[in-house]
Amino acid sequence: MRLVIADCTVDYDGRLTAHLPRATRLIMVKADGCVAVHADGGAYKPLNWMNAPNLLVADDEKWVVTNPKGEALTITLYQVLSDVSHDFGDDPGLQKDGVEAHLQELLAVDPEQLEDGLRLVRREYPTEIGPVDLLCRDADGRVVAVEVKRRGEIDGVEQLTRYLEFLNRQPDLSPVRGMFVAQEIKLQAKTLANDRSIDWVEVDYDVLRGIERPQQKLF
Repeated sequence: MRLVIADCTVDYDGRLTAHLPRATRLIMVKADGCVAVHADGGAYKPLNWMNAPNLLVADDEKWVVTNPKGEALTITLYQVLSDVSHDFGDDPGLQKDGVEAHLQELLAVDPEQLEDGLRLVRREYPTEIGPVDLLCRDADGRVVAVEVKRRGEIDGVEQLTRYLEFLNRQPDLSPVRGMFVAQEIKLQAKTLANDRSIDWVEVDYDVLRGIERPQQKLF
């Protein structure tokens, strides 16, 4: 990973245009090519970013990041305060907590708890950016990517969106629809899922374990 702290401006040109005026920011370049620009605040979310695959052309004064969609991120450097690179090595991936892992296991055994006719194709289906929890097919034969969380928040919907972008590039799978599953899903996450045509389902852990009478909540 390359970490650059610089006095810079940032311009995005794509689905819309956006400009970040001159200020000191952190520019992060990950091994997969993802470029993200952060301020000193705002938690984990970058001010602007460009996901892989992309092309980065950089010199001492300007970085231009472009992708196959025709989008461009231009970072103009006025002063570089720090420029360091670190090799992180292989990452073991996210270790799910017990409840989340068990939810995934239970739903893999009986996907119809989520939707009638849903059947499992594979657990932990690999993509270039991480494994999809459950890859299924619905009653019509369409592929469904299922992301399982203990608590459903916006970052989980964002994660599933990235998976769907990769999966829909594969002719043998496309079109792929998404399903976001959690014990409790926050309103903001539901709103974002609806906006992106992603189904969401709240499940009861005790019901899945057979402790209570089944009661499914869809939408």
